[in-house]
Amino acid sequence: MEPIEVTARFNLTGRIDPIDFTWKGHHYRIESTGRRWDAPDGQHILVMSYGDRVYELLFSPSDRRWFLGEVGPHRIAA
Repeated sequence: MEPIEVTARFNLTGRIDPIDFTWKGHHYRIESTGRRWDAPDGQHILVMSYGDRVYELLFSPSDRRWFLGEVGPHRIAA
């Protein structure tokens, strides 16, 4: 997974709601969020950007960083 910059909101219950992210100099606004799950490496959140691309965002609380892994037919090249 690749480190990225994310703008997010933490609501009153502590839920993380990503708003947008920047990857390789491009800004992506998040239209909606989907499935979420907690794993040993942090909280994974599937998001859809405008343009109907689905991405997996990972928030790692141990180092307070965000990471990106794209899902669907278009994979991020390593």
